[in-house]
Amino acid sequence: MYPVSTVAFNDRPQLQPDGLAIGPVTVSRLSQKEALATVQQALAQPGHLKIAFANSHLVNLAFDESGFAGLLRRFLVLPDGIGVDLGAMIVHGRTFPANLNGTDFIPALLRATATPLRVGLIGARPGVAERAVIRLCRLAPQHRFVACSHGFFSKDQEPQLLARLEEGRFDLLLVAFGNPKQEAWIAEKLDQRHARVAAGVGALFDFMAGEVARAPRWLRLLRLEWFFRLAQEPSRLWRRYLLGNPRFIGHLLLQKWRGTSRAR
Repeated sequence: MYPVSTVAFNDRPQLQPDGLAIGPVTVSRLSQKEALATVQQALAQPGHLKIAFANSHLVNLAFDESGFAGLLRRFLVLPDGIGVDLGAMIVHGRTFPANLNGTDFIPALLRATATPLRVGLIGARPGVAERAVIRLCRLAPQHRFVACSHGFFSKDQEPQLLARLEEGRFDLLLVAFGNPKQEAWIAEKLDQRHARVAAGVGALFDFMAGEVARAPRWLRLLRLEWFFRLAQEPSRLWRRYLLGNPRFIGHLLLQKWRGTSRAR
């Protein structure tokens, strides 16, 4: 039996039923409604919840580095994309109830939460978070959005940034450094002093600011958004998709075989 997933309120892992192990990463098997309710609960009470979105690239990183896999146990890990669905089918014979990628889940969370929130944005290139704030204010005007910093601050600037976050008393912090840097930074630097919820959101600010075009809806419905992104940025993403995807499948076939061998 694979371990259940965890929800880390107050930065302490707590059991969350029906998680599926995709390689070394346990991914919560929640519907969108259940995931929204879980995060809204964390936003409404004292404590701290860390959120990661698991696609095949993040799972490959966890295969490569056991320390990274270990720190993800402190996160609520939500399924992102067709890769982890395919992995779940290979290893467990079932898929996840919903595709909870951060690019769609975070806007859905903001729209669905009526209580005004203080939301901080950290990451991306200089100026991108500020443009993302403009779009987010139109999307969910009940909340206050603050562009706290771009993602290229120095080590010397980090203590000042963390102090500003602590003073800001944020409900939700969105961190866009890319994997695995954003998850490592959230795990090592953030706690209940900085925000009730902190989420690693990858390219969300770039999408919101219009820096990167989103795949057409029909491609997203076909679960082919990865192909659209590869066509947009082949020089940056070809290794992730053309080499990483077959390696991800190979890892999970081996996981399935080892599980079958143990069962015998």
